[in-house]
Amino acid sequence: MRIFIDADACPVKDEVYKVAARYGLTTTVVSNSFIAIPPSKLIERMIVDAGPDVADDWIAEQCAPGDIVVTNDIPLADRVLKAEGTAIAPNGRLFTPDSIGSALAQRSIMEHIRSTGEITGGPRPFAPADRSRFLQALDAAVNREKRRKR
Repeated sequence: MRIFIDADACPVKDEVYKVAARYGLTTTVVSNSFIAIPPSKLIERMIVDAGPDVADDWIAEQCAPGDIVVTNDIPLADRVLKAEGTAIAPNGRLFTPDSIGSALAQRSIMEHIRSTGEITGGPRPFAPADRSRFLQALDAAVNREKRRKR
């Protein structure tokens, strides 16, 4: 089991590092530019080429059953689920096979609305409660996967 962080604009990297250290899990921080990471044998940095979906493609290619991916990107979450991994958004939202279809549909609808010039306001601001939900979701995902491998 490994953890991948879709790191560009991810507000919970420090939380991932703490949980991963507690369980001794390797964490790969994936971005298209340099991001500082703490010195640890368990944390590695992967800088990919700039461009749309390059980091997502790299993560999806690496993801194996049991891996955990932290991302806000719904199409990447779909690819992670298809690889039998776990996808968690930084606000603690767990993407599941039951929820990914509606998430993709909603994303498509919002993309269409924005393409017409409508201003949609964007996502709500990240809050402390989101951080707490994320920590709970990540810890639960790690424990669920550990139980599954027994």
